Amino acid sequence: MKYSEIKEKINCNVLKEEGNNLAYLTHYLHNSKNDVSEYYKPYAQEYFENIVKEPIQKYLKFDFDIPFPPVKNPKFKFIDLFAGIGGFRIVMQNLGGNCVFSSEIDKYAKQTYDINFGEIPFGDITKIDENNIPEHDVLCAGFPCQSFSIAGKRKGFEDETRGTLFFDIKRIIKAKRPKAFFLENVKGLTNHDKGKTLKTILKVLQEELDYYVPEPKVMNAKDFGVPQNRERIFIVGFRKDLDINEFEYPKPTKKKVEFANVKEEEEVSVKYYLSTQYQDTLRNHKERHKNKGNGFGYEIIDDNQCANAIVVGGMGRERNIVIDCRLTDFTPVTKIKGVVNRDGWRRMTPREWARLQGFPDSFKIKVSDAQAYKQFGNSVAIPAIQATAQILVNKLKEKKNA
Repeated sequence: MKYSEIKEKINCNVLKEEGNNLAYLTHYLHNSKNDVSEYYKPYAQEYFENIVKEPIQKYLKFDFDIPFPPVKNPKFKFIDLFAGIGGFRIVMQNLGGNCVFSSEIDKYAKQTYDINFGEIPFGDITKIDENNIPEHDVLCAGFPCQSFSIAGKRKGFEDETRGTLFFDIKRIIKAKRPKAFFLENVKGLTNHDKGKTLKTILKVLQEELDYYVPEPKVMNAKDFGVPQNRERIFIVGFRKDLDINEFEYPKPTKKKVEFANVKEEEEVSVKYYLSTQYQDTLRNHKERHKNKGNGFGYEIIDDNQCANAIVVGGMGRERNIVIDCRLTDFTPVTKIKGVVNRDGWRRMTPREWARLQGFPDSFKIKVSDAQAYKQFGNSVAIPAIQATAQILVNKLKEKKNA
């Protein structure tokens, strides 16, 4: 029996299923061989047996036919909040962790998460009782950054739909008291509202929750093995009773990585190539901004260069155009205005975006290109996260062995 066969038994469809039934079931299956299963068993058992009309225990001897199965002999437990497509999860599983809870509101991200990890995250974190979350050692959260981003409205905690999500992290930490946490956000958090927003976050973590929090650090993905100029602020913390009083963020690696290292090896579809009309639009747009003294506009990334940060929306693609002259068939496969350009201008592919974020090629992409760009643009840069998480986990290990 395989995980996919169990899903077939209940006709699992992430996009159509309402509520958290599938989350309970897949979390139970994931943890069926450890004590965490008791958190999920009653709900999972009832849901499964109402559909299949057989005891769930009959199906617990199965294999995870997925790219990233659970760690067999985990060294610690973690939770994955605002999980996206699982960048944090890949890191923590690489380091020997067992994910005991995940949460993500976007249904297409859930779909991608499921096919890669064999688990469907719970939904809206604001509607989840913190007391129902299993005990864990590390809380991971790349919490939504729209409120703090330079590109956003910069309302911070005044934003009723986004800014208060930090306080969901707060209530979970307060209830479950994990040994450590690892938070990630956009660089703009550092100076939002003249630094008051970050100061508020640190005050909550240090004074209200009583955690040791070293000075947050802005880290750049390009310093850790991927050719993407992506700056993000990292915030780690340790429960004070562990007596961890120092933490040094990892230093950049010296290895230079360029776009050629992540470029598609074979000819890519004509659908990624720009039309001549779109080329002209981009050129004219850039010229207008240049005449006004602005620097905005498309950018072409050479094979020996580092890509600009990939972000959700058109700008992330326009600022990362590459030249690839291997196209042999210029017949359009989508509706375009004009004809396909003969200069080799194309967008990066979703797989190239995945590589820019450090996702291995074994990571499955089954969603539309539009959703894939959104998902990778929203994700964390895995190598930078892993370099930092490794130090965090080592600190916990030292205390455990002391």
